[in-house]
Amino acid sequence: MLESEAIDVEKLRADFPILRRTVHGKRLVYLDNAATTQKPKAVIDSLVDFYSSHNSNVHRSVHALGEEATEAYESSRKKAAEFVGARPRDLVFVRGTTEATNLVRYAWGEKSVKKGDVILTTTMEHHSNIVPWQLLARRNGAVVKYVGLNPDGTLDLGNFEDLLKEAPRLVAFTHCSNVLGTINDVAKLCSKARSAGATTLVDGAQAVPHMPVDVKAVGSDFYAYSGHKMLGPTGIGALVARGGLLEEMDPFQAGGEMIREVYDDHSTWNDVPYKFEAGTVNIADAVGLGAAVRYLESIGMERVRGHEIKLLDYAIKELTAVKGFTLYGPEDTSVRAGVVSFNYADVHPHDLATILDEEGVAIRSGHHCAQPLMRWLDVPATSRASFHVYNSYDDIDALKRAIQRAGEIFKV
Repeated sequence: MLESEAIDVEKLRADFPILRRTVHGKRLVYLDNAATTQKPKAVIDSLVDFYSSHNSNVHRSVHALGEEATEAYESSRKKAAEFVGARPRDLVFVRGTTEATNLVRYAWGEKSVKKGDVILTTTMEHHSNIVPWQLLARRNGAVVKYVGLNPDGTLDLGNFEDLLKEAPRLVAFTHCSNVLGTINDVAKLCSKARSAGATTLVDGAQAVPHMPVDVKAVGSDFYAYSGHKMLGPTGIGALVARGGLLEEMDPFQAGGEMIREVYDDHSTWNDVPYKFEAGTVNIADAVGLGAAVRYLESIGMERVRGHEIKLLDYAIKELTAVKGFTLYGPEDTSVRAGVVSFNYADVHPHDLATILDEEGVAIRSGHHCAQPLMRWLDVPATSRASFHVYNSYDDIDALKRAIQRAGEIFKV
C-alpha cells in the first residue's frame, strides 16, 4: 500500500473476528483501544499455529520442535526491535510496559539511584511510571519530583528545565498521555535530560501502536511498549535499552536460561538480552507480537497516524458541539494521539459508560490509572474514547448518538 492511500476501514474490519459480534443487540462499536486493542485473525492464527504445530521450549532442545520454536521466538524479537529502529540484542521481552518499568527500577535503579538523588517524572504519567519510582525512592532515599502541565494539557517545558537544574538521576516520562492524548517531543526531552546528566526512560505504550517510532531518533536510554495495545496478544511487550546498557545491569529475575554457569557459591550470567529472560518465556505471545508487527507494517504506520488524525479532527468537531460536553487535552491534533477524554454535564463517567454500553458503544470510564492527573484536572474521573485502525466516522457518530441518548435519560 502507498503511504498516501486512505485506510479501507470496512475491508480491514473483516480481519477482526470480534467486530462481527453484537452487544445488547447492537453493532459493537469498540472505542477502548487505549486500554487494549482487538486482534486481527493473523495474530490469532499465529497463536493457534504455534501451539498446534511448533510448541516447544526455546534455546534448549535440539529436536525439530525446539529449533522451530526458537526460530519463531527470535524472529519475532527481530521484528519487534526493527519496528522501533532497535537492534534485537537491545530488546528484552517482558509482559508489557509495566514490567519493563519495574525491570529498570530493580536492575538499573537499585544500584544507580542513591540517597538524595532526584527522580523526575510528570503529572500526566500512568501509575506504572510513578509508583515504581516512589518505591525506589523510599527504598534508596531518593526524591520523586513532577514536571507540571500547561492549561491545555501539554508539558510545561519551563518547569522541566528548572527541575533539570537539580541534576536528576533519572527522568521518566510518557511519549503519549493515555488520558489527554498529549504527544510529548520525546527527542527534545531526552536530549535536554541527557545534557543534564540524567538517564531517561520513555513509556511508549500509547505511541508505538499509533505512529512511527525510532528509538535512535528518540535518544532514550530505555524505551518500553506493550503488545496488547498494538493489535498483539496480552502479556507480551518490550524493553529497548541503549546499546551496552543492559550489559552493565544486574539480572531482574534469577532462574534458568539467564545463567551461563552456576557453582555452589556464585553464578555467571548469560549474554543479553537472555540475561533478563529467566525461566520459560512467553513464547507464543511473542510470536503473536511478531504477527501484529507484520500486520501494522502492511498498513504503514504513517497511514495509521494519518487515519487517527482524521478521526480526532472529526470527533472533536462533532462531540464538542454537544451541549454539556467538556474535552480535556490539546485541541491541536498534530500533538494529540487518538484519545478523547471528556466529561458530559454532571453525568458520572461510570453512569455514562453504562448507558453507552447499552447502545453497543465500548469506552473507558474512571481515573485511567492516572490519579495525579485527575487531581490536576480537578475531576474524580473522565470518560475516554480511543481509536485504532478499524474505527471510522460511523463509530464516532454512534458515540455521539449514545451520548445524546444519555442526555435524554439524565435530562441534560
